[in-house]
Amino acid sequence: MTTTAPPTGPVTTSNPKIRTISRASEMPARRGARFPSWVPPVLVFVVIIALWYFVSYVVIDPKQSFLVPPPHTIFTDAFFDPKTLGDIMEALARSAGVALTGLAIAIVIGFVWAVAMSQARWIERSLFPYAVILQCIPILALVPLIGFWFGFDFPARVIVCILIALFPIVSNTLFGLQSVDKGQRELFQLQKANRWTVLTKLEFPAALPAIFAGMRISAGLAVVGAIVGDFFFRRGEPGLGALISNYQSRVQGPELFAAIITAALFGVVVFLVFGWLGKLAVGKWYDYSK
Repeated sequence: MTTTAPPTGPVTTSNPKIRTISRASEMPARRGARFPSWVPPVLVFVVIIALWYFVSYVVIDPKQSFLVPPPHTIFTDAFFDPKTLGDIMEALARSAGVALTGLAIAIVIGFVWAVAMSQARWIERSLFPYAVILQCIPILALVPLIGFWFGFDFPARVIVCILIALFPIVSNTLFGLQSVDKGQRELFQLQKANRWTVLTKLEFPAALPAIFAGMRISAGLAVVGAIVGDFFFRRGEPGLGALISNYQSRVQGPELFAAIITAALFGVVVFLVFGWLGKLAVGKWYDYSK
């Protein structure tokens, strides 16, 4: 009785479906190797700048050029002007203090809130609807009341940031704590682990990606809250919101766009910082880029 040795070379097939699937699996790698990752964003940026110039010089009436000033005037009339740049940097420092303070408080409150809801179903049913209601209330309707109750200075601005940035932290943290693998949870139950051990050794490590995702979302919202609060609370030291309001009332187009771009860049920086912290915390065992 003779036996045939298994083939040692590459396995080939005449099935066209299998060959098609094999080629399709190689396409993403080849397609991703054509262009670096930074090329598509740069191309989109070039298109945006081109459309901006087109609107500024072709669509908008020259007498109303302050509505959409050409991009280069934002630098020549605003960023390169020492006085304007100094005003923007001072306002940015004040708004950054408000945003970071409100974000830190929102993280603490949101984490404690989510942990409490994760411990019992009846606590979640009792508290989560109020988190949804808080998210659905228009913040512009609460801003005047916050000013009457807490004044119009730093504390009121921080409260606005907290209200805007709170819900993503609560919802993402709760989702992460409740998304633990069922088999791992049953293993802890077999070992008769108490609630504190389950929370610190199982739920919290598994929830870290979701927690940092909520922090990244709330970071941008905290910047928006600082600007919104400053826009309506005209008392105290002005921040970016008050500066934007002043430029708007004076019809200073380049300065207005410079302040808006500065606020947006600050929000992006805070977003990237929390993304970097998330990679440091969980990047060794979790693909944080997905």
